[in-house]
Amino acid sequence: MTLRPLLPALILSLAAALPAMAQNVAFGGMQADISAPVEVAADNLTVDQTDGSALFSGNVVIGQGEMRLSADEVTVDYAPGGQERISSLTAIGNVTLVSGEDAAEAQQAVYDVAAGNVVLTGDVLLTQGGNVLQGDRVTVDLATGAAQVQGRVRSVLQPGRD
Repeated sequence: MTLRPLLPALILSLAAALPAMAQNVAFGGMQADISAPVEVAADNLTVDQTDGSALFSGNVVIGQGEMRLSADEVTVDYAPGGQERISSLTAIGNVTLVSGEDAAEAQQAVYDVAAGNVVLTGDVLLTQGGNVLQGDRVTVDLATGAAQVQGRVRSVLQPGRD
């Protein structure tokens, strides 16, 4: 969440935020190498061959490059043709997404691996240092770091920080 160069513009745009308005913000630290392999670790795994999905549950941690996603359970949908490529990941319960000093918490996250974006929903909280940004729904483009916050947007920006 690279707020330093965009702080004045971000403050003005957030000050004008209304309920259910969408806000675009730079979330530059939340970038990921979307071409890197995706690693998944969990306590349990259930595979459904009929629909090409896998359910990881219990202490789920997913890594791709420097990005880490943890949740109570994650459903992995594979791309057509086998389990060589992951199409999407849906995380539910105690979702935390961390990249560098940026962190996000939500009730649910859907990571579209091919598109390279993550959609977080349900009491979303983004933090970088003492700066906080909250919303109902946040979409992050992991290739560019651009983020869009929707719903009731609330921000706390610490004074005296660049």
